[in-house]
Amino acid sequence: MELGTASATRGELSRGHLTVTELPTGTEERLPVCIAQGEEAGPTLWVTASVHGDEITGMAVAQDLLTDSLPEELSGTLVVMPNLNPAGLRRNARTSYYGDDDPNRYFPDGEHKPEERARPPEIQERINRRLYDEIVETADAAVNLHTAGIGSRPFLIRGRVPYGDRRDEEAAQGVADELEDMVQAFGVPVVNQYAQEEYEELGLNRALSPALRDLEGIPAFTPELGSHSVVDELNRRAGVTGVRNVMRSLGMLSGEPEPNEAAPEEPVQFPVRRHRGPRTETPGIVRHLVDAGDVVEPGTPVAEIVTPLGAVKTTVKAEHDGYVVGRMEGGVAYEGDPLLSLAVRDESELVVPADGENGDAESGDDESGDGEGDGENSDGETGG
Repeated sequence: MELGTASATRGELSRGHLTVTELPTGTEERLPVCIAQGEEAGPTLWVTASVHGDEITGMAVAQDLLTDSLPEELSGTLVVMPNLNPAGLRRNARTSYYGDDDPNRYFPDGEHKPEERARPPEIQERINRRLYDEIVETADAAVNLHTAGIGSRPFLIRGRVPYGDRRDEEAAQGVADELEDMVQAFGVPVVNQYAQEEYEELGLNRALSPALRDLEGIPAFTPELGSHSVVDELNRRAGVTGVRNVMRSLGMLSGEPEPNEAAPEEPVQFPVRRHRGPRTETPGIVRHLVDAGDVVEPGTPVAEIVTPLGAVKTTVKAEHDGYVVGRMEGGVAYEGDPLLSLAVRDESELVVPADGENGDAESGDDESGDGEGDGENSDGETGG
Protein backbone atom coordinates (compact mmCIF):
# COMPACT_ATOMS: atom_id res chain seq x y z
CA MET A 1 0.00 0.00 0.00
CA GLU A 2 1.19 3.52 -0.78
CA LEU A 3 0.05 6.84 0.64
CA GLY A 4 2.10 9.93 -0.10
CA THR A 5 5.73 9.02 0.56
CA ALA A 6 4.82 6.07 2.81
CA SER A 7 4.90 2.66 1.14
CA ALA A 8 4.55 -0.67 2.92
CA THR A 9 4.38 -4.28 1.81
CA ARG A 10 3.37 -7.21 3.97
CA GLY A 11 5.28 -7.35 7.23
CA GLU A 12 6.47 -3.73 7.00
CA LEU A 13 5.88 -0.41 8.75
CA SER A 14 6.55 2.70 6.70
CA ARG A 15 6.50 6.35 7.77
CA GLY A 16 6.18 9.34 5.49
CA HIS A 17 3.92 12.24 4.65
CA LEU A 18 1.03 13.20 2.40
CA THR A 19 1.25 16.58 0.68
CA VAL A 20 -2.17 18.26 0.67
CA THR A 21 -1.39 21.77 -0.61
CA GLU A 22 1.40 24.25 -1.30
CA LEU A 23 1.75 27.21 1.04
CA PRO A 24 2.28 30.80 -0.12
CA THR A 25 5.82 30.62 1.27
CA GLY A 26 6.70 27.97 -1.29
CA THR A 27 6.79 25.07 1.15
CA GLU A 28 4.35 22.17 1.23
CA GLU A 29 1.65 21.49 3.81
CA ARG A 30 2.24 17.87 4.71
CA LEU A 31 0.32 15.46 6.93
CA PRO A 32 2.34 12.74 8.71
CA VAL A 33 1.31 9.22 7.75
CA CYS A 34 2.30 5.71 8.76
CA ILE A 35 1.27 2.42 7.17
CA ALA A 36 1.62 -0.88 9.04
CA GLN A 37 0.90 -3.89 6.88
CA GLY A 38 0.58 -7.33 8.44
CA GLU A 39 1.91 -10.60 7.10
CA GLU A 40 -1.65 -11.88 6.74
CA ALA A 41 -4.48 -10.37 4.70
CA GLY A 42 -7.27 -8.54 6.51
CA PRO A 43 -9.23 -5.30 6.71
CA THR A 44 -7.83 -1.80 6.41
CA LEU A 45 -8.43 0.45 9.41
CA TRP A 46 -7.73 4.18 9.27
CA VAL A 47 -6.94 6.00 12.54
CA THR A 48 -6.85 9.79 12.29
CA ALA A 49 -6.31 12.40 14.97
CA SER A 50 -5.93 16.10 15.71
CA VAL A 51 -8.12 17.54 12.95
CA HIS A 52 -8.47 20.14 15.70
CA GLY A 53 -4.90 21.22 16.26
CA ASP A 54 -4.97 21.41 20.06
CA GLU A 55 -6.52 17.97 20.60
CA ILE A 56 -3.24 16.26 21.24
CA THR A 57 -4.17 13.31 23.45
CA GLY A 58 -5.69 11.78 20.31
CA MET A 59 -2.46 12.50 18.47
CA ALA A 60 -0.47 10.73 21.21
CA VAL A 61 -2.79 7.71 20.97
CA ALA A 62 -2.23 7.52 17.21
CA GLN A 63 1.55 7.80 17.66
CA ASP A 64 1.67 5.10 20.32
CA LEU A 65 -0.16 2.53 18.22
CA LEU A 66 2.91 2.38 15.99
CA THR A 67 5.16 -0.18 17.70
CA ASP A 68 7.98 -1.89 15.83
CA SER A 69 6.35 -5.27 16.44
CA LEU A 70 2.95 -4.23 15.04
CA PRO A 71 3.40 -5.68 11.51
CA GLU A 72 4.22 -9.07 13.06
CA GLU A 73 1.00 -9.01 15.12
CA LEU A 74 -1.24 -7.63 12.41
CA SER A 75 -3.62 -9.14 9.88
CA GLY A 76 -4.54 -6.48 7.35
CA THR A 77 -3.43 -2.87 7.23
CA LEU A 78 -3.41 -0.02 9.73
CA VAL A 79 -3.13 3.51 8.33
CA VAL A 80 -2.36 6.13 10.98
CA MET A 81 -2.41 9.89 10.47
CA PRO A 82 -1.61 11.48 13.86
CA ASN A 83 -2.23 15.11 12.84
CA LEU A 84 -4.72 16.30 10.23
CA ASN A 85 -4.26 20.00 11.08
CA PRO A 86 -0.58 21.03 11.18
CA ALA A 87 -1.55 24.71 10.93
CA GLY A 88 -3.58 24.41 14.13
CA LEU A 89 -0.90 22.35 15.86
CA ARG A 90 1.73 25.03 15.18
CA ARG A 91 -0.21 27.55 17.24
CA ASN A 92 -1.83 25.10 19.71
CA ALA A 93 -5.28 26.07 18.46
CA ARG A 94 -8.41 24.24 17.42
CA THR A 95 -8.53 25.88 14.00
CA SER A 96 -6.02 26.45 11.23
CA TYR A 97 -5.18 29.90 9.93
CA TYR A 98 -6.43 29.14 6.42
CA GLY A 99 -9.93 30.33 7.23
CA ASP A 100 -9.88 30.32 11.04
CA ASP A 101 -13.08 28.28 11.25
CA ASP A 102 -13.68 24.65 12.13
CA PRO A 103 -11.66 22.37 9.80
CA ASN A 104 -13.94 19.45 10.68
CA ARG A 105 -16.91 21.02 8.90
CA TYR A 106 -15.57 20.78 5.36
CA PHE A 107 -15.86 17.11 4.52
CA PRO A 108 -18.39 16.05 1.85
CA ASP A 109 -22.07 15.74 2.73
CA GLY A 110 -23.49 14.78 -0.64
CA GLU A 111 -25.20 18.15 -1.04
CA HIS A 112 -22.51 20.84 -1.22
CA LYS A 113 -21.21 19.94 -4.69
CA PRO A 114 -18.31 22.19 -5.76
CA GLU A 115 -19.25 21.98 -9.45
CA GLU A 116 -22.70 23.43 -8.70
CA ARG A 117 -21.53 26.45 -6.70
CA ALA A 118 -21.15 30.03 -7.76
CA ARG A 119 -17.84 30.12 -5.87
CA PRO A 120 -15.16 27.40 -5.92
CA PRO A 121 -14.17 25.64 -2.66
CA GLU A 122 -11.55 27.32 -0.49
CA ILE A 123 -8.35 25.73 0.75
CA GLN A 124 -9.59 23.82 3.83
CA GLU A 125 -12.32 22.10 1.84
CA ARG A 126 -9.84 21.20 -0.88
CA ILE A 127 -7.47 19.70 1.71
CA ASN A 128 -10.30 17.74 3.30
CA ARG A 129 -11.50 16.43 -0.04
CA ARG A 130 -8.03 15.19 -0.97
CA LEU A 131 -7.74 13.41 2.37
CA TYR A 132 -11.28 12.04 2.17
CA ASP A 133 -10.69 10.56 -1.28
CA GLU A 134 -7.58 8.76 0.00
CA ILE A 135 -9.49 7.29 2.95
CA VAL A 136 -12.46 6.17 0.89
CA GLU A 137 -10.21 4.37 -1.60
CA THR A 138 -9.00 1.81 0.96
CA ALA A 139 -10.82 2.06 4.31
CA ASP A 140 -12.98 -0.75 5.68
CA ALA A 141 -13.41 1.09 9.00
CA ALA A 142 -12.22 4.31 10.64
CA VAL A 143 -11.60 5.79 14.08
CA ASN A 144 -11.33 9.58 14.25
CA LEU A 145 -9.69 10.56 17.57
CA HIS A 146 -10.67 13.79 19.32
CA THR A 147 -10.66 15.41 22.73
CA ALA A 148 -13.25 17.67 24.31
CA GLY A 149 -13.33 20.41 26.94
CA ILE A 150 -11.32 21.06 30.09
CA GLY A 151 -12.18 18.47 32.75
CA SER A 152 -14.48 16.53 30.44
CA ARG A 153 -15.10 12.81 30.79
CA PRO A 154 -13.98 10.43 28.01
CA PHE A 155 -16.84 9.16 25.88
CA LEU A 156 -17.47 7.90 22.39
CA ILE A 157 -19.84 9.43 19.84
CA ARG A 158 -21.94 6.89 17.94
CA GLY A 159 -23.83 8.28 14.96
CA ARG A 160 -27.07 6.89 13.60
CA VAL A 161 -26.96 5.24 10.17
CA PRO A 162 -29.34 6.63 7.53
CA TYR A 163 -31.07 4.67 4.81
CA GLY A 164 -32.75 5.95 1.66
CA ASP A 165 -31.19 6.85 -1.67
CA ARG A 166 -27.70 5.56 -0.80
CA ARG A 167 -28.62 2.26 0.87
CA ASP A 168 -31.68 0.33 1.92
CA GLU A 169 -32.65 -0.32 5.51
CA GLU A 170 -31.05 -3.78 5.57
CA ALA A 171 -27.71 -2.41 4.37
CA ALA A 172 -27.91 0.43 6.92
CA GLN A 173 -28.55 -2.12 9.66
CA GLY A 174 -25.43 -3.98 8.54
CA VAL A 175 -23.33 -0.82 8.92
CA ALA A 176 -24.92 -0.14 12.32
CA ASP A 177 -24.12 -3.69 13.47
CA GLU A 178 -20.46 -3.31 12.44
CA LEU A 179 -20.34 0.03 14.20
CA GLU A 180 -21.88 -1.47 17.33
CA ASP A 181 -19.17 -4.14 17.50
CA MET A 182 -16.47 -1.49 17.16
CA VAL A 183 -17.79 0.96 19.76
CA GLN A 184 -18.46 -1.77 22.31
CA ALA A 185 -14.95 -3.14 21.80
CA PHE A 186 -13.38 0.30 22.35
CA GLY A 187 -14.55 0.19 25.95
CA VAL A 188 -15.47 3.77 26.94
CA PRO A 189 -19.02 5.03 27.58
CA VAL A 190 -21.03 5.33 24.37
CA VAL A 191 -23.09 8.47 23.72
CA ASN A 192 -25.36 8.70 20.69
CA GLN A 193 -25.24 11.79 18.50
CA TYR A 194 -27.34 14.91 19.16
CA ALA A 195 -30.99 15.03 18.23
CA GLN A 196 -31.49 15.76 14.52
CA GLU A 197 -32.29 19.48 14.68
CA GLU A 198 -29.29 20.33 16.84
CA TYR A 199 -27.03 18.01 14.84
CA GLU A 200 -27.86 19.81 11.62
CA GLU A 201 -27.63 23.29 13.12
CA LEU A 202 -24.12 22.50 14.31
CA GLY A 203 -23.09 21.30 10.84
CA LEU A 204 -21.95 17.94 12.18
CA ASN A 205 -22.99 16.12 9.01
CA ARG A 206 -19.84 17.57 7.44
CA ALA A 207 -17.43 16.13 10.01
CA LEU A 208 -15.17 13.25 9.00
CA SER A 209 -16.83 10.30 10.74
CA PRO A 210 -20.39 11.09 9.53
CA ALA A 211 -19.15 11.71 5.98
CA LEU A 212 -17.52 8.28 5.84
CA ARG A 213 -20.43 6.53 7.53
CA ASP A 214 -23.37 8.27 5.89
CA LEU A 215 -22.03 8.70 2.37
CA GLU A 216 -19.83 5.64 1.98
CA GLY A 217 -21.25 3.15 4.48
CA ILE A 218 -17.85 2.87 6.19
CA PRO A 219 -18.31 2.21 9.93
CA ALA A 220 -16.61 5.20 11.57
CA PHE A 221 -16.86 6.78 15.00
CA THR A 222 -15.32 9.47 17.19
CA PRO A 223 -13.82 8.93 20.66
CA GLU A 224 -13.57 12.11 22.76
CA LEU A 225 -10.62 11.52 25.10
CA GLY A 226 -10.93 14.17 27.79
CA SER A 227 -9.34 17.62 27.79
CA HIS A 228 -7.65 19.42 24.92
CA SER A 229 -4.25 21.19 24.86
CA VAL A 230 -2.34 18.65 27.00
CA VAL A 231 -1.69 14.92 26.72
CA ASP A 232 -3.69 13.27 29.49
CA GLU A 233 -1.87 10.05 30.36
CA LEU A 234 -4.88 8.10 31.67
CA ASN A 235 -6.96 9.00 28.63
CA ARG A 236 -4.05 8.21 26.32
CA ARG A 237 -3.92 4.72 27.80
CA ALA A 238 -7.68 4.35 27.37
CA GLY A 239 -7.36 5.40 23.75
CA VAL A 240 -4.54 3.00 22.87
CA THR A 241 -6.34 0.09 24.52
CA GLY A 242 -9.57 1.14 22.80
CA VAL A 243 -8.13 1.24 19.29
CA ARG A 244 -6.31 -2.06 19.76
CA ASN A 245 -9.61 -3.55 20.94
CA VAL A 246 -11.28 -2.27 17.77
CA MET A 247 -8.53 -4.00 15.80
CA ARG A 248 -9.31 -7.23 17.68
CA SER A 249 -13.01 -6.87 16.91
CA LEU A 250 -12.12 -6.53 13.21
CA GLY A 251 -9.89 -9.61 13.29
CA MET A 252 -6.73 -7.56 12.77
CA LEU A 253 -5.20 -8.61 16.11
CA SER A 254 -5.64 -11.98 17.78
CA GLY A 255 -7.60 -12.54 20.96
CA GLU A 256 -10.65 -10.98 22.55
CA PRO A 257 -10.88 -7.26 23.49
CA GLU A 258 -9.08 -6.48 26.75
CA PRO A 259 -10.74 -4.71 29.69
CA ASN A 260 -10.13 -1.00 29.21
CA GLU A 261 -9.01 -0.32 32.76
CA ALA A 262 -8.07 3.31 32.10
CA ALA A 263 -11.59 4.16 30.90
CA PRO A 264 -14.37 5.44 33.18
CA GLU A 265 -17.37 3.25 33.92
CA GLU A 266 -20.83 3.91 32.51
CA PRO A 267 -22.60 6.18 35.04
CA VAL A 268 -26.10 5.06 33.95
CA GLN A 269 -27.60 1.85 32.61
CA PHE A 270 -29.79 3.30 29.85
CA PRO A 271 -28.92 4.55 26.34
CA VAL A 272 -27.93 8.22 26.14
CA ARG A 273 -27.38 10.91 23.52
CA ARG A 274 -25.50 14.20 23.50
CA HIS A 275 -27.23 17.30 24.81
CA ARG A 276 -26.07 20.86 25.50
CA GLY A 277 -27.86 22.20 28.52
CA PRO A 278 -29.54 23.16 30.65
CA ARG A 279 -29.39 26.79 29.58
CA THR A 280 -29.66 29.88 31.69
CA GLU A 281 -31.89 32.85 30.95
CA THR A 282 -30.13 34.79 33.71
CA PRO A 283 -26.71 36.22 32.84
CA GLY A 284 -23.95 36.24 35.42
CA ILE A 285 -21.00 34.36 36.87
CA VAL A 286 -21.37 30.58 36.77
CA ARG A 287 -20.81 28.46 39.89
CA HIS A 288 -21.11 24.81 38.89
CA LEU A 289 -22.61 22.39 41.42
CA VAL A 290 -21.83 19.16 39.50
CA ASP A 291 -18.75 17.54 38.01
CA ALA A 292 -18.13 15.29 35.02
CA GLY A 293 -19.57 11.85 35.67
CA ASP A 294 -22.26 13.02 38.12
CA VAL A 295 -25.69 11.50 37.51
CA VAL A 296 -28.59 13.97 37.22
CA GLU A 297 -32.37 13.81 36.93
CA PRO A 298 -35.01 16.48 36.32
CA GLY A 299 -34.78 19.02 39.11
CA THR A 300 -31.17 18.33 40.13
CA PRO A 301 -29.45 21.69 40.86
CA VAL A 302 -26.48 21.92 38.50
CA ALA A 303 -25.29 25.52 38.76
CA GLU A 304 -25.82 28.86 40.45
CA ILE A 305 -25.67 32.15 38.59
CA VAL A 306 -24.23 34.87 40.79
CA THR A 307 -23.47 38.57 40.56
CA PRO A 308 -19.88 39.85 40.40
CA LEU A 309 -20.18 40.38 44.17
CA GLY A 310 -21.32 36.79 44.74
CA ALA A 311 -25.06 37.21 45.38
CA VAL A 312 -27.04 34.27 43.98
CA LYS A 313 -29.36 35.36 41.17
CA THR A 314 -30.78 31.95 40.25
CA THR A 315 -30.21 28.22 40.54
CA VAL A 316 -30.26 26.29 37.28
CA LYS A 317 -31.64 22.74 37.38
CA ALA A 318 -31.34 19.71 35.13
CA GLU A 319 -34.22 18.89 32.81
CA HIS A 320 -33.29 15.33 31.81
CA ASP A 321 -32.16 11.99 33.21
CA GLY A 322 -28.51 11.31 32.42
CA TYR A 323 -25.05 12.34 33.49
CA VAL A 324 -22.56 15.16 33.13
CA VAL A 325 -19.99 14.74 30.37
CA GLY A 326 -18.34 18.09 31.03
CA ARG A 327 -18.91 21.75 31.81
CA MET A 328 -18.92 24.57 29.29
CA GLU A 329 -15.69 26.50 29.41
CA GLY A 330 -15.58 30.02 30.73
CA GLY A 331 -16.79 31.48 33.99
CA VAL A 332 -19.58 33.72 32.67
CA ALA A 333 -22.92 33.09 30.99
CA TYR A 334 -25.19 35.26 28.88
CA GLU A 335 -28.90 34.81 28.27
CA GLY A 336 -29.56 31.47 26.61
CA ASP A 337 -26.09 30.00 27.16
CA PRO A 338 -25.77 26.25 27.84
CA LEU A 339 -23.92 25.43 31.04
CA LEU A 340 -23.15 21.73 30.63
CA SER A 341 -22.55 19.00 28.12
CA LEU A 342 -24.79 16.11 29.15
CA ALA A 343 -25.49 12.54 28.11
CA VAL A 344 -29.29 12.26 28.41
CA ARG A 345 -31.72 9.39 28.05
CA ASP A 346 -32.15 8.35 24.41
CA GLU A 347 -34.89 6.06 23.13
CA SER A 348 -34.45 6.75 19.40
CA GLU A 349 -33.46 4.24 16.73
CA LEU A 350 -29.89 3.81 15.49
CA VAL A 351 -30.95 3.11 11.90
CA VAL A 352 -33.10 5.93 10.56
CA PRO A 353 -34.62 7.38 7.37
CA ALA A 354 -32.23 9.68 5.55
CA ASP A 355 -34.94 12.31 5.17
CA GLY A 356 -34.93 12.98 8.92
CA GLU A 357 -38.45 11.64 9.59
CA ASN A 358 -37.18 10.32 12.91
CA GLY A 359 -36.67 13.30 15.20
CA ASP A 360 -33.30 12.07 16.42
CA ALA A 361 -31.95 10.87 13.09
CA GLU A 362 -28.80 12.09 11.48
CA SER A 363 -29.21 13.55 8.03
CA GLY A 364 -28.31 11.43 5.04
CA ASP A 365 -25.59 13.68 4.23
CA ASP A 366 -19.71 15.21 9.47
CA GLU A 367 -16.78 15.34 12.66
CA SER A 368 -15.50 15.04 16.34
CA GLY A 369 -18.53 15.76 14.35
CA ASP A 370 -17.23 14.03 15.01
CA GLY A 371 -17.22 13.51 14.81
CA GLU A 372 -17.85 15.00 14.91
CA GLY A 373 -17.65 17.37 17.88
CA ASP A 374 -19.56 20.58 17.91
CA GLY A 375 -16.84 23.18 17.95
CA GLU A 376 -17.05 23.83 21.66
CA ASN A 377 -13.56 23.37 22.97
CA SER A 378 -12.81 27.03 22.36
CA ASP A 379 -16.09 28.37 23.68
CA GLY A 380 -17.64 25.43 25.48
CA GLU A 381 -17.27 21.76 26.30
CA THR A 382 -16.94 18.89 23.83
CA GLY A 383 -14.52 19.66 21.07
CA GLY A 384 -14.76 16.75 18.61
